[in-house]
Amino acid sequence: MAVALGWDTAREPDEVLASRLLVAVRPGPKHEEPGETEGLLRPHRAQIESWLAGGGDQQRPLRLTKVHTLLRRRGVWVPYSSLHRFAKKHCGFGRQRATVRMVEPSPGELAEVDFGYLGLIPYPETGRRRKLWALIVTLCHSRHQYVHFTHSMKLADLIDGLEDAWEFFGGVTARVVLDNMRNAITRADHYDPTFQRTFAEYALHRGFVIDPAPVAMPTGKPKVERNVSYLRDNFFAGEDWRDRDHVQREAISWCLGTAGTRRHGTTQKPPLVVFEEIEKRVLKPLATARFDTPEWAGCTVHPDHHIQFRKALYSAPHRYLGRKVTVRGDRALVRIYRRGELIKTHPTQSPGGRSTDYNDYPQEQTAYALRDPQRLIRQACARGVSIGSFTRQLLSGTFPWAKLRQAQKLMRLTDKYGAQRVDRACRRALAFDLINVRRLERIIHHGLEDEATSSAVEQKVLPLEAKFLRPADSFTHHPHKEEDHHGDQDVTEDRPEEAAPLGGDDHVARSHGLRSQDKARTPGRPGVDPAG
Repeated sequence: MAVALGWDTAREPDEVLASRLLVAVRPGPKHEEPGETEGLLRPHRAQIESWLAGGGDQQRPLRLTKVHTLLRRRGVWVPYSSLHRFAKKHCGFGRQRATVRMVEPSPGELAEVDFGYLGLIPYPETGRRRKLWALIVTLCHSRHQYVHFTHSMKLADLIDGLEDAWEFFGGVTARVVLDNMRNAITRADHYDPTFQRTFAEYALHRGFVIDPAPVAMPTGKPKVERNVSYLRDNFFAGEDWRDRDHVQREAISWCLGTAGTRRHGTTQKPPLVVFEEIEKRVLKPLATARFDTPEWAGCTVHPDHHIQFRKALYSAPHRYLGRKVTVRGDRALVRIYRRGELIKTHPTQSPGGRSTDYNDYPQEQTAYALRDPQRLIRQACARGVSIGSFTRQLLSGTFPWAKLRQAQKLMRLTDKYGAQRVDRACRRALAFDLINVRRLERIIHHGLEDEATSSAVEQKVLPLEAKFLRPADSFTHHPHKEEDHHGDQDVTEDRPEEAAPLGGDDHVARSHGLRSQDKARTPGRPGVDPAG
């Protein structure tokens, strides 16, 4: 057979001849001819490929089981196993995709970030158990890592974990790869993703480039992906944890000990050693202070000239009343923007607090809002000397705020009748010590403000005659007996003590002015028992 295949017996056989001879003696068909089932499927090959590839009006690829059903509807009855072999051989179905090993990143170039769920741990504040999440940050060159534990996966938790990681490493990488998590990536896209505003500001603050992994592709960050299960199995599982802080303290020791000193399966070197010798010195230094995570929100300026942000109130200028504004708040300041322009800045208030700049109100409403007596007095003095004196007396006393409305009404009278006319009315009211704004308005309404200054003779207030005024000795009592040296008086039981009449002789009651029954009861008269 070898000679028939072209072997020259004078030479040693080679591997090419051995391969031909193996094919000739191998059992089975010598030529690959299509079988009966394959012959039924060959005419539908293009349609099967179209169903499996998707696109066009179909949009999504079909499963092979659905293709098997559609072929039966067309009268092609073949076993599913035969269809599977045909699709795999001729249509590329089930073919494993080739993988390409990427170039290893240079030191300090790349860090991969991923969240992973670990389990439940005690939560002392409520006495119940809460979910615990781990934020793993892995340096791709050395494979050294840091783990930050949190009870949620909010943006503030992500930024706090990254800040702790940079402090742990002593620097920042040039690029950060992370999942398309909602709190960091607003719109996931393979080519042009949209970053969340606060996270983009944080990346600019720290000086790294955000590089989101492809959507639904764990191989986009392979170096941190396997560390989630490694952390869960090697560190977290089987331990008795007290709270989150307990887990965090032990995790730092684990990163520097167990995970940092192990021989890595790919690099065959301890990650901590590679980090200390090579990567640590090329990281970007932490040049700025720790990032103060802000919060952004869209608000409306309400009719009271305030917006509500994080359960506190902040004033905005009057011209933006009813407008939509953008608010940025951090630990120190709250900034209000309108179409990208900064229009107001306030110190941050706690929930329930209020920060008001009274200059934001219209000028005519500022005095009313401030409730400042001295400001009203200054305004009154600027409008007239007598108006200032009237307002000063009106707002004098312990509680001037009780007369603020009258002072504000006085300011409105100057706008209605003119400052000069009101000033003359105030001069007349002050001459009569009449400190009442309503009666002052009556003076102006009746045109009496000029009478106070029409005559050169100074007018005086004359008191009216007192009709019922008694002389002073009417209230003086004259006892009949003088007190002894002990201060006691002698009381005579034989005759009653007569009271001295009050007032003068004109006030003494006459007997002819009494009724007959009263005369009988008068002391000292016959027929009346003095003892009673």
